[in-house]
Amino acid sequence: VFSHSLAEYTMLAIGYFSKDLARWERNKAAKAWDRYLVKDIKGSTLGVVGYGDIGRACARLAKAYGMKVVAVRRRPDVADEEGLVDACYGPDKVNDLMAVSDYVVCAAPLTPSTKGMISTKELAAAKHGSVVINVGRGAVIDEDALIDALRSGKRLRGAALDVFTTEPLPEDSPLWTLDNLLLSPHNADQTADFLNKAVAQFVDESMPAFLRGDKPLNPVDVTSGY
Repeated sequence: VFSHSLAEYTMLAIGYFSKDLARWERNKAAKAWDRYLVKDIKGSTLGVVGYGDIGRACARLAKAYGMKVVAVRRRPDVADEEGLVDACYGPDKVNDLMAVSDYVVCAAPLTPSTKGMISTKELAAAKHGSVVINVGRGAVIDEDALIDALRSGKRLRGAALDVFTTEPLPEDSPLWTLDNLLLSPHNADQTADFLNKAVAQFVDESMPAFLRGDKPLNPVDVTSGY
């Protein structure tokens, strides 16, 4: 239900940084006719951390833009039926994904094994000038490590966050003050009809499947934690 909206947000964030929209806004405010080079999205690489329903939706849109897609998933051996992924890594290869990705979208669920899975070591392995996007769960990324990386600018060009470790984001969080951060209040998927769609899917599809004895949509795997 929410996947496509989050994929659209991901592409918005990619466009925001590839064309440097913040600079356009500054120039407009200053009435400055400042022409500069922008980056192509086509031909760049999107790394997807957490290749579930949201990750696949991001990959579909990325492919429409002509991007290469690499992914990290718990079971890299599981076939990508849509043929969207150019390379797939296991959870122990996050650094490899970071090193080749121009944009990294985190769409992983929060479990004991994914908490802080993108931290100092992973950010240090990031490709120069890359952008980190989080539409999954805030605590999957170590916010302190991300703040340090954004402040230094040695690896990351920027980040786009729709989710945070603590929500609402505290007023004293350094994230509010970072110029190279696109920040939204966990509403990238809050379309006018998102609740109606979620309820309709449960009533029209999941519940009838359960009553028939069939496997319901989106079952929770208690062993995996999501």
